[in-house]
Amino acid sequence: MRRANAMDSREFKTTIEQIPVPKEKVFSAISQGINKEDNRGKVKKKKVLTGVATAAALLGITVSSGFVNPTMNKVLAKTPLIGGIFQEFNDSTGVELANQDAVTELNQSLTKNGVTVKLTSAYFDGSVVSITGFVDDDVEKGGNEKGEVSFDLNFEHYKGDHDPWLRGKSNNIKKVENGYNFQWKMDYPYKSFKENSTLPITIHNINGIKGEWKFDIPIQQEKNRTLVINQEQGYPEEAGKIRIKEILTAKASSSLIYETVEKYKDDDIYIEKAIDNRGKVYRFENPTFLEGSKQEDGYHSIVRTEMTKLNSDITSLTFYPRLSAADPKVQQLLNKKSFTLKSTRFNLGLQVNDVTQKGKELVIDYQLTGLPKDLSERRLEIIKNNLEYIIWLVDKDYLTEIDPDNAWPPKNHGIPFNKVKMIDKETARFQSTFDLNGEERIENFQPENTMMLVDFSSFVPAKELKPFTVELPKKE
Repeated sequence: MRRANAMDSREFKTTIEQIPVPKEKVFSAISQGINKEDNRGKVKKKKVLTGVATAAALLGITVSSGFVNPTMNKVLAKTPLIGGIFQEFNDSTGVELANQDAVTELNQSLTKNGVTVKLTSAYFDGSVVSITGFVDDDVEKGGNEKGEVSFDLNFEHYKGDHDPWLRGKSNNIKKVENGYNFQWKMDYPYKSFKENSTLPITIHNINGIKGEWKFDIPIQQEKNRTLVINQEQGYPEEAGKIRIKEILTAKASSSLIYETVEKYKDDDIYIEKAIDNRGKVYRFENPTFLEGSKQEDGYHSIVRTEMTKLNSDITSLTFYPRLSAADPKVQQLLNKKSFTLKSTRFNLGLQVNDVTQKGKELVIDYQLTGLPKDLSERRLEIIKNNLEYIIWLVDKDYLTEIDPDNAWPPKNHGIPFNKVKMIDKETARFQSTFDLNGEERIENFQPENTMMLVDFSSFVPAKELKPFTVELPKKE
């Protein structure tokens, strides 16, 4: 799961600033969602990025542009009725597949505890599986606020957070007459594809309303066309390299498979975009980790990422990679009022000036060192937001119980959130207040038995690496 951790670190650096709703509402949804039996959809003890994505789903928004692009508009006039829901969710792949009659229409409906769920369509194109459906207004009798819909579900026969289908899952919700339309999009989690298969789905609860809504969804697609490339680019200064292995093309999308080698365990070399010899720009979604290993030259990872559909008549692609560097968490026991924490890899630090317990709150006053001078107001606000999640308090006797593959403090033995106040912009001085009596708490809290953990990774922006061009093999 090394690649998963690396991607979370990279994505977290920019996710919060990209969400196009008031951050106070997003943060509130995160803190509420963390304590629900819900998975991304189910937010249960995922890393911060997962909470952010889920908060967006709970609020009924999409973490992406909110308009229908011009290309989609051109085809809507001839789009079959089933394509209407894809228009609602700005899913151009779904619209194109509907035009090709490549979407499976479903009519599976179940009612449990007064709540009816109906699944309406499914498609499997390239590396993406989409399922759309409808849940009726009775879902509002659950514990969520009106307009919020969250599903606790699993795919196949997995349970809880170990379900690989949840790893890249996104949720879109839209209020309609008598209920809500929804779309789940998942990254296909396996290395090899099955052209025809059945995907079992079990919904355990919706908005806290328990029930076992079980469905078996047919997913199918024709065999992808494969373009084998196998070209490598090295980056000696960063002690890394990337190999473009192959591009798979389906009806409406393509997928890129590439391998990276990094010196540091949780570093992440990823592709930001590509441009072909005709000037077309190709965008890439979040990668799906396929396999990894530690070898003599570093940490190897093979990933697959959905991309803009590849034009068939091009001869070359220029790739624009980036490096997201990771930094191990540093820690200090709160047995003294002032101390300094320093980044392991970078010239960054956190100077703690004072630690004070005020009733059921712990207040830590500190300033950041090593940041660039003349930071913009926007950048300072992003840093302030990130500080709410990258400083943890953990009972020192439970540090070893933190799962490195799904890092989160043990229940009742850690506090992963705090409220941050900016004290002085010029000196980057802040104050963090931890709620000692909140949902996430430390039983029998004592400062001298509590470890403060800081992750400096979010302060290190992703580095642009030198672009490189690969020549595509000629088709026979």
